Amino acid sequence: MPQTITRGIKSLLDEANAQIETIGTADAIALHQAGPGSDVVIVDIRDPREIERDGRIPGSFACTRGMLEFWIDPESPYAKPVFQGDKKFVFYCAGGLRSALAAKTAQDMGLKPVAHIEGGFAAWRDAGGPVEAWVPKKPKG
Repeated sequence: MPQTITRGIKSLLDEANAQIETIGTADAIALHQAGPGSDVVIVDIRDPREIERDGRIPGSFACTRGMLEFWIDPESPYAKPVFQGDKKFVFYCAGGLRSALAAKTAQDMGLKPVAHIEGGFAAWRDAGGPVEAWVPKKPKG
């Protein structure tokens, strides 16, 4: 018997977008220009292969969508300190769909304030936002 999906992606996205802040690329670029030490953490939730292929927003923190909940929760053995700071967290993905869902999940977990970039990395790049090439970490030792 086939599965019956009762809430599709459109419904999930509509719900997320109704409950989270969505910022346009001009505002996102302005937030980014505040630089390190600002009250904003830009979070790249794309797959590492996407980051390697397309580059990233300079200074963004990479957190794959699959690890988001584990890295946010301070009780998780995978918790990342970056999510414990008193900052605004701005999520982005390739086109703005996954980041809407990620921002909603983060907000539902209690992280605040959160937002996502409308149109994602593609819109950022098309608007002239800075992009840097992915550089692999050097092995320790």
